[in-house]
Amino acid sequence: MKTTNFKDSVKVNQILPIMQEHFGQSMNLARIKLMALLLHALCVVQTVSLHKLADAMPTAVDKDSNLRRLQRFFAKYVLDLDIIARMIFSLLPVKTGLVLSMDRTNWKFGEFNINILMLGITYKGIAFPLIFSLLPKRGNSNWEERKKIMERFIRLFGAECIDCLVADREFIGKEWTGWLNSRRIRYYIRIRQNFWIVKPSTGERIRAWWLFNDLKVGQEKFFHTLFLHKGEYVYLAGSRIKNSDGVPELQILICFNRPEEAILTYKKRWEIETAFRAMKSSGFNIEDTHMRDMDRIARLVAMVCMALVWAYLVGEHKDINIKPIRILKHGRKAKSLVKYGLEEISTILMRPTYTPKFDVFKFLSCT
Repeated sequence: MKTTNFKDSVKVNQILPIMQEHFGQSMNLARIKLMALLLHALCVVQTVSLHKLADAMPTAVDKDSNLRRLQRFFAKYVLDLDIIARMIFSLLPVKTGLVLSMDRTNWKFGEFNINILMLGITYKGIAFPLIFSLLPKRGNSNWEERKKIMERFIRLFGAECIDCLVADREFIGKEWTGWLNSRRIRYYIRIRQNFWIVKPSTGERIRAWWLFNDLKVGQEKFFHTLFLHKGEYVYLAGSRIKNSDGVPELQILICFNRPEEAILTYKKRWEIETAFRAMKSSGFNIEDTHMRDMDRIARLVAMVCMALVWAYLVGEHKDINIKPIRILKHGRKAKSLVKYGLEEISTILMRPTYTPKFDVFKFLSCT
């Protein structure tokens, strides 16, 4: 029989009423308890291995019993991902003027492809992962899959809270741009520099790079003149940057409006990459999963998203108010805010004698 420390149970019981606050209207108590235990275990072991999670769950039953409970949860429970999205949204420090970042991450388990299309809300260097879709294929998303994920966001939170959408070169196409234009959703999307652009006044076709070829590294330019890209009216902005290999290249963006804000706003796009790293090697090691069923993986991703947001908010508070993260010689923080928050949460959950300087559990609550 597994024994559990009484203080561990107390700490789970601190999570439980907060989870009831979020999910009490739509889930039964047993399910909420299991999710509280799972959230506890995720923050302690920082991996999605079910065996390790089962071992870290502070219950009076043995590991095998915990493992069977987790397996049943992921296999049979129909978790409403809209409820998880609403819960995460309720925790966000900002809820208006949102810059959304759309991107995709994928990996393989054996021959099985796991391909996730994600929409996140950018915030101080990270994008809070909010709405996602597992694509039943390899490679890029299509415009209907992108439209579906945006429509879900608008249904849940409204269009009025959106400032704009930023996305990389994968997220292009006539139908997609046309849909964004028709919904009047402001966007800054990168295109390939060799794409054809048409001047509506003359019908002249030119390569996009030709408009920006005079730029030097660090310079930018924008046009208040409308162009046609794949038959859709867009504004253009561009800059010359150095890529990850240090090689200069053009960064050209299509815009719904306000092209003068394009380059600065587009810099937020990379924040979703930070979220992906936190979900993977620098946080929860989601690539450790051996799941092959799309619905099960979706439930796992939802739980990781919840834990990630909690860890970030705790890390941000500790960095600002308790003890700043050490800054390295190159000017970057020695660790991410997610990792910093995870260290604090896991210390509180694992060390009964530790006296925290602030209440980490309040960052899970929307009140």
